[in-house]
Amino acid sequence: MNWPTATSNYRWGAPLAPVRTVAPAEAPVSLDEMKLHLHAGDDEDTLIQAYIDAATAHLDGYTGIIGRALVTQTWQQDFSGFSHSLRLPLGPLESVSSVTYYDGSNVQQTLATSVYDKFTDALGPHVGLKPGQSWPSTYTRPDAVRVTFVAGEDVADVPAPIKVAIMLLAANWYENRESVTLGSIPSEMPMGVAALIAPYRRVGV
Repeated sequence: MNWPTATSNYRWGAPLAPVRTVAPAEAPVSLDEMKLHLHAGDDEDTLIQAYIDAATAHLDGYTGIIGRALVTQTWQQDFSGFSHSLRLPLGPLESVSSVTYYDGSNVQQTLATSVYDKFTDALGPHVGLKPGQSWPSTYTRPDAVRVTFVAGEDVADVPAPIKVAIMLLAANWYENRESVTLGSIPSEMPMGVAALIAPYRRVGV
């Protein structure tokens, strides 16, 4: 594809959707933990694991409802150019693996780590300049800058309320194969889950 041939720090607007390149090595809740919660035997392991995976996906990552990476995983976020802060869509931010960009000749370069650092403020994680540094100029394309980063925590460090929320969701789907009715209102989420995850929901930037 032939991109426009302008240079400098061009802005196209909102960044592209992030892409997960390395999935977590394990789930926040193990099969054994879930079976203990359910008082279940070994004959439904496949089904129970499916419910764990579904409950985890409901909460985890860019499409999860809390906007948080649970267990350690790697993501790529593309931007149309450099700006004061390169806001990252997921936390907690563990590390920035690399920052690459297309220079004025449309050749991909890797930015030296001496130029930038990782930060986290009230709005979440971002990449910013170190003192005395400046961003290079970029080619005009929607993916001119790419930040590859690692977000999430070790399984042992995932907050207990999130683990309990996953177990409640998985148990609800295991025990109720249809929507649960509370009075006259059908509910897709068991009581308590919303309260458990509320402190961990990311506020939109």
